Amino acid sequence: MNFNKDQRFIRWFIIFAAVVITALILWNVSLFFDQLKQAERDRMEIWATSMEAFNTEDINQYYALSQKINSKNQYIPIIITDYKDSIVNSINIPENILENPIRSQELLLEMATENDPIRIDILGGELWYAYYGHSPVINQLKFFPVVLVIIVILFIAVIYFFYATSKASEQNSLWAGMAKETAHQIGTPLSSLVGWTEILKAEQVNPDYIEEINKDINRLETITGRFSQIGSIPKLDPKNIITETQEAFEYLANRSSKLIDFEIDVPQGQLFVMLNKELYAWSIENLVKNAIDAMKGKGKLTLTVKRDTRFAKILIKDTGKGIPKMNFNTIFEPGYTTKKRGWGLGLSLTKRIIEEYHDGQVRVLHSELNKGTTFQIALKLIDE
Repeated sequence: MNFNKDQRFIRWFIIFAAVVITALILWNVSLFFDQLKQAERDRMEIWATSMEAFNTEDINQYYALSQKINSKNQYIPIIITDYKDSIVNSINIPENILENPIRSQELLLEMATENDPIRIDILGGELWYAYYGHSPVINQLKFFPVVLVIIVILFIAVIYFFYATSKASEQNSLWAGMAKETAHQIGTPLSSLVGWTEILKAEQVNPDYIEEINKDINRLETITGRFSQIGSIPKLDPKNIITETQEAFEYLANRSSKLIDFEIDVPQGQLFVMLNKELYAWSIENLVKNAIDAMKGKGKLTLTVKRDTRFAKILIKDTGKGIPKMNFNTIFEPGYTTKKRGWGLGLSLTKRIIEEYHDGQVRVLHSELNKGTTFQIALKLIDE
């Protein structure tokens, strides 16, 4: 798995969301605790007042008890009705609702669904009913299990992303080590080849043969340089993207099937970007080779370089078999390949080189089955 910028953003967003939600939960738990603590204190004060009232015949004590009970209920909404469902009294109900008969009846029905009304026998044989709704604490606690489930899911996602990141880091280290070892192994016979060319020159072998051998030696040196940079931070220098693209494209055009019509379209002047020449050429070659494979060695391949506001854009268009839209992102994952032989690393390396090393973007711009595909590389322009 190759974690690009979008995946890193998702990972840190999940971590941030988990921390924020956890903090909010802890804050709400603290509020719940304070409210429940205050509710217990209120009940104890009511109990103390009731004890005073029961131990005296003073009617004022009973009136004080009633006032204490009403004053301590600052949260639970209550509507008291008579046996005809007419509102007699209310507690913690906004005036604008009570003044609206329709809204007050709707609230009454809502309270009836939340809790069964309490019957109150009044002196003289009259019958009242107390309808009550949920307090703010109860309303908040209703969503508490849902929030806890969300937190669990978020933390599971965080654990998964960290595990996947660790695994990807191990894989990257392994690939980097293999690449450097490959570069080291190529270096030994390469040095020997350089010595043999000197011997061939002394033997007065046809210079054309030696020139071709030198081209292959230079190519091997380029490949060795590429592999040696994997796993390291490459050095970027201001380069003319037009020249660098032309060189990489023409190298492959001269060594590919003559059944492929190679065409390049570049603007006049120069477009400078911060570039690592060897790695960028590798990216172009990977995309061109991928296009050649898609066309099965026969068709038309067009490379276009153009300027678009702050970016230089390189378009590589083929007339191959095309890519299903659902695979536009999958093709850049390591191991993905449609060929019988191949490791599926070319496009993955291209994506890493362009996006991680050059802070650019590579993507499938357009594709149509059996008609062709267009890949696009976008790199930031610099003033030179």
